[in-house]
Amino acid sequence: MRATFAALLAAMFLLLPMAAQAQTAADILAENRDLVEKSSRQTIGPVIAALTASGDPQALTLLAAWADRGLGLRKSDGAFFLIAPDPDGYALKSPDGTEAGTAARSEIVELRPNAGVRGLIATALVEFQLSDPDRRQREAALVSVARDPSAAHLVPLRASIPAESDPALKAQKQRLERLLTLRFDADSAARVAAIQSFAGDLGLDLRGALNPLLATTYSVGTGTLPDGANVARTLRPGSDLTMDEAYALLVAADLAPARLSRTELKAALAANIVDGAVAGIPLTQLDTPQARDRAYDALEAAGAVPAAATDAEVVAAVAAHRFHAIHAEPDPAVTTAATEVLEGIELKLAAMQATDLALDALSLASIYFLAAIGLAITFGVMRVINMAHGEFIMLGAYTGYVVQLYISNYTLSILIALPLAFAVTFAAGVVMERLVIRHLYKRPLETLLATFGISIALQQLAKNIFGTQARPLTAPSWLDGALVFNDIVGISYIRIAIFVLALAFLGFFLWLMKRTRLGLEVRAVTQNPTMAASMGINPDRINMLTFGLGSGIAGIAGVAIGLFAKVTSELGSDYIVQSFMTVVVGGVGNIWGALAGALMIGTLQKGIEWLNPSNTLAAQTYMILFIILFIQFRPRGIIALKGRAAGD
Repeated sequence: MRATFAALLAAMFLLLPMAAQAQTAADILAENRDLVEKSSRQTIGPVIAALTASGDPQALTLLAAWADRGLGLRKSDGAFFLIAPDPDGYALKSPDGTEAGTAARSEIVELRPNAGVRGLIATALVEFQLSDPDRRQREAALVSVARDPSAAHLVPLRASIPAESDPALKAQKQRLERLLTLRFDADSAARVAAIQSFAGDLGLDLRGALNPLLATTYSVGTGTLPDGANVARTLRPGSDLTMDEAYALLVAADLAPARLSRTELKAALAANIVDGAVAGIPLTQLDTPQARDRAYDALEAAGAVPAAATDAEVVAAVAAHRFHAIHAEPDPAVTTAATEVLEGIELKLAAMQATDLALDALSLASIYFLAAIGLAITFGVMRVINMAHGEFIMLGAYTGYVVQLYISNYTLSILIALPLAFAVTFAAGVVMERLVIRHLYKRPLETLLATFGISIALQQLAKNIFGTQARPLTAPSWLDGALVFNDIVGISYIRIAIFVLALAFLGFFLWLMKRTRLGLEVRAVTQNPTMAASMGINPDRINMLTFGLGSGIAGIAGVAIGLFAKVTSELGSDYIVQSFMTVVVGGVGNIWGALAGALMIGTLQKGIEWLNPSNTLAAQTYMILFIILFIQFRPRGIIALKGRAAGD
């Protein structure tokens, strides 16, 4: 560990001929020429400390040049200069920055500090930079200290806080000062107070500072612990340690000989067979592990084989010793405070992780719900199994891509793409209903096969037009980034926008079905088309508009999904299964059921992915199996229709 600033300053007064405060930086270098020219980390510390304490403005320039190999020594008179490469050798500047001509390379000794010396110089430079008038320099110094903290940084950092004028930087300095205090301060009470001040803080920098305090090493002995040992816990062989691990610690501590393997045992016995016996024990009696161990012990006592532990000796040796985990930090008060704070952090961390997982599940549920709203109309209301629903989502995404080819303003392009995608997919749905679906009502198998064929045809058409490469659908800049609550909890703005869009369409669907004539007619045709026709409602027209409406909403969902997913001809197939599951699990024909189904599927999928994060395919498989079991017990879904509407 680097010496503290105070220690370096004291050494400086012992080694330097006069007080550094009365000298310029150039004088300090000149009086310590030999140390500077042949610098090492062990010897140069007092010189760097003297430069830092000199108060000379040139000290900063000289230290920075020295670290960057821009400091040279003229052989003729021992004068130090700032040097830069020049066709004639070196261009020289005096420490105050005035030009000093040029010199041949043979006349100058270029100072080349090693990594250790550069580290000490960097620490000294940080002291200057922490109080630099330039805010950027002070900020860079804080970053440097945070990246490689040391005890030498603590005193200058504390000294810079009262004079800091920038509130944000002052807060950063105060936080960093507490982080350094809990690690390097000599006062135990100050360290404990610094640790306790972070209670409930979830910062990664805090955990990075606390975890080393609780690092442990294993200690083994016959009972008495070393003086000042800070015991974390007593280890029990067979529970906290395996027998092999426990004995390996004994061997590493030279408290026991190396373990004897069965192969080595057999080889040793075979090499010492004399007249049909080993160590006087007939070979016919060496038929058990215990007998062979006794034979080896006899050979070991006679000096015929090297010392080694048999299985029985291993057990006995482990039982005769005590094993402990010892904190690297010797102060028990510090480790106790660190343990308590970390336990509180872990509890809060678990709650934050659960919150983050819930946000992810809610985000995924909103995506599934948005993709399934159109299907809730076509399948849930009309009872039409539309396997091409995913391709309407794909058409909506490609519509957004085409709009962005002509409109470079991404905000405007998305605002135009949303209604245009609705119009394109609405028209495609009407054409599909008029040409195919209306001839297949009440024939679910034929409808399924026909729409499946249409989905394949639409995918191939998209490949022919746009190719097989993924196409970009770029979100506006105001949707970049994420809403971050802390280091753990956050959600992207695109996901928030999709959540809001899903809620908007939920409200739109409820208004349409409950407050408009079209919604009334759709419900009438759904429940009893014959009675609706007798009341002057045209069922064909209502079916066409309903199917077109569901397809149009799928197109809008495609634009939203395309903002974060790859836009390819297979985009829709990634969501068709989840869309059907959302509608079926929630309850066919009920928009609230679709919402409940989306929440259930999104939560289930994220929960399984959290339990098995390395295999998302397995997560989807388990989810489908769970849903199959769920439907066995609740075939009508979470929110089943009641009354006459449930009769179909």
